[in-house]
Amino acid sequence: MRRCALITAGQQDYASGLRLQEEARRQVSAGAFDGVLILLEHPPVITIGRGGGAENLRAGSSWLAGQGVELIFTDRGGNITCHNPGQLVGYPVLNLNHWRPDVHWYVESLEEVLLRTLRRFGLCGDRKASYTGVWLGNAKIAAIGVAVKKWITSHGFSLNIANDLDLFGCIVPCGISEFGVTSLAAAGALAELSAVSAAFVEEFSQFFSCEVVDNTVGFSTVLSKIRQ
Repeated sequence: MRRCALITAGQQDYASGLRLQEEARRQVSAGAFDGVLILLEHPPVITIGRGGGAENLRAGSSWLAGQGVELIFTDRGGNITCHNPGQLVGYPVLNLNHWRPDVHWYVESLEEVLLRTLRRFGLCGDRKASYTGVWLGNAKIAAIGVAVKKWITSHGFSLNIANDLDLFGCIVPCGISEFGVTSLAAAGALAELSAVSAAFVEEFSQFFSCEVVDNTVGFSTVLSKIRQ
């Protein structure tokens, strides 16, 4: 049985999320776990991936800074997106050699877990041809952007639950101008982030055929350094 450690990190800034992923990668590379699933929230931040996206920024960096919104260029795949409180961000750090060393399969697998999670809250999500992520009609509810190095994954997904969608007005989300964004709350599914997180963990465990073990305590040293 594959084993994945679960790290529930609360609200962390983007740099701290990267540090958690670095530690997770170290442990997965050492064989301590087949994977580590990091779940958290970020304060307001706009990130731009390897696929570009600076051209899809609608607000200036100085204005964003004045609003307390970080702007970060990162090494994940994909274009531009937003994170803010009320959004579930997941960073699965998995050794795909223990599942299937196939990036397309992995992205589609994350989409499937998210679709199953949404169904638990009465929402029928779907995929959209030519686009990654999960959609409710013509509005994206979950974005996916991953990185894979030596078949170990990093970065992951963001699922809008009850976050302020106005932040997305500062960008052309994922560079897709013809469609919008939505959330569970906007779609009428009122749920606590903790409940959605728990549902996602259960669906992740079933789909990826792994035992998910809470190991937040095992990352306490890293978390305490981040919080200093």
